[in-house]
Amino acid sequence: MATQIFVNLPVKSLDRAMGFFTALGYQFNRQFTDKNAACMIVSQDHIYVMLLVEPFFKTFTTKPVADARQSTEVLVCLSCDSRAAVDEMVRKAVAAGASTPRPPQDHGFMYGHGYQDLDGHLWELVYMDPNAVPGHTSN
Repeated sequence: MATQIFVNLPVKSLDRAMGFFTALGYQFNRQFTDKNAACMIVSQDHIYVMLLVEPFFKTFTTKPVADARQSTEVLVCLSCDSRAAVDEMVRKAVAAGASTPRPPQDHGFMYGHGYQDLDGHLWELVYMDPNAVPGHTSN
């Protein structure tokens, strides 16, 4: 069986968070979604984000839960198929209420941009052109 990843993020309002990510085109696995948690599908069969209401999130840790608007607890970075796809996802996020913490970054072989979601979590989106990576040779 392939390894799966489940990123768990605390949210203030599950309905609000689900509405935001639905506006970005994500879908949810209803089998693992209830009043405390929603299972957002990032990559079918491999990558999921569990949006957990804060009181439920707190049952998984004895540490204080970070306020993502004040400090960074994680950077979630997802790859995209093109520069245009990076820009389109950031456009959708901003239209749904997100902010952009910094301008796009163009490193030639890698292009990235990101957004801060409604709960302050940072999402980075990158496109890497394998033919432009320094030291890359075509076969």
